[in-house]
Amino acid sequence: MAEQWTTDILGAPFESLTLPLGDDDEGPVVATLVRSLPSFTARMTQPLRDVDVLYVHGWSDYFFQSELARFWNHLGARFHALDLRKYGRSLREGQTPGYINSLDEYGADIGAALVAIGHAPGAGSGRRLVLMGHSTGGLTLTLWAARHPGRASALVLNSPWLELQLGAIGRQAIAPLVQVRARVDPLGTHPVVDLGFYTRAQTELGSLPADPPRAQWRPDRGFATHPGWLAAILEGHRRVAAGLDVGCPALVMLAARSANPMVWSQDMTSTDSVLVVDDIAKAATRIGKRVSVERINGGIHDLFLSSADPRAEAYAALQRWLTRGALR
Repeated sequence: MAEQWTTDILGAPFESLTLPLGDDDEGPVVATLVRSLPSFTARMTQPLRDVDVLYVHGWSDYFFQSELARFWNHLGARFHALDLRKYGRSLREGQTPGYINSLDEYGADIGAALVAIGHAPGAGSGRRLVLMGHSTGGLTLTLWAARHPGRASALVLNSPWLELQLGAIGRQAIAPLVQVRARVDPLGTHPVVDLGFYTRAQTELGSLPADPPRAQWRPDRGFATHPGWLAAILEGHRRVAAGLDVGCPALVMLAARSANPMVWSQDMTSTDSVLVVDDIAKAATRIGKRVSVERINGGIHDLFLSSADPRAEAYAALQRWLTRGALR
C-alpha cells in the first residue's frame, strides 16, 4: 500500500509523507517529505505560482522553519522540505544519526522526493524546480545539481558547507588520514568538537522550536561524527574545489562575518559560528557559471534563524533575486 500524506508534527497546513528507500545494515531506511501549499489567491496571482521548492536541512538538523515555508507560499510556490535518511522524522531506532558513506547516496532520497512532487525525470510537469539547501544540505544539493544538469531552474544555498573549516590546505592534509580510518573503522568515534555555542546563540535569539523531538533530532552539541561520514564530506569538498557546474543560476547567502567557534562570545548571536564564511564565498565561485553571493550583516549560520533585522534582510535579498529574472 502506498504511503499517504498525513498531518505533520508542525500541524496544519503542514503535511508529511514517508518515502521508503529499502534497507541497509541498520534496517529499513526512509526519507520524509514535508509540504506546505500556497493559498488559492497566491497560486493564481503571485510571481512564483509555477514553482516547486525542495529544501534540504543541514547536519544534526531537521525541518522546522515554518516561516521559511510561508515566505515561499506567499510568493505562490509550493514548498517541500526533505528530512533525509537517519535525520529528524526519518530517524529510526537503532540507526546511526546522520550517517552516510557518500553524499551521492542521498540521490535516492532526493529522487524519491522529486517523484512525489511531480518532478520525476522526463515527467514534464511544466513547473520550475528550485532547490534550497542549508549547510551540509547545501553541499549535498550542489553535488546533486552538478550530477543532474538541467533538472533545477535555480539553486539557493543558505550558508552552504562548501569547504572545511580548516581551509583547503588543512583539508588536503587530513584527507588521506581520514580515508584510511574510514576504510578500517567507518563508524569509529571522533572527539566532540561542537561545544554547543551555536545552539546557545539560537536559544538566546529564540530561534529554536520547543517541540519534544528536538532533543533527539537536533541535540545541543550535534550528532556524534564518524570517519566514514567525514570522508564523505571531504570528498564533497574536494569536488567543489576541483570545480563543477550546477547547471542553473545559484544564489549563495552567507553571514557577513564568522566567529571563533571555540570560545563563547555574544558575537555568536550575530555571526556565523560554524563556518569560515570568507572561505565559503571563495568556494562558491567554483560551483557554476551564474553564481551570486549575498552577505547578510548580523546573520548567523542559518540566516533565516537570525535576529529580526538580518532575517528580514535575508528574506528581502532572496525575494529580489527570485523575482528579478534569476530563475530560468
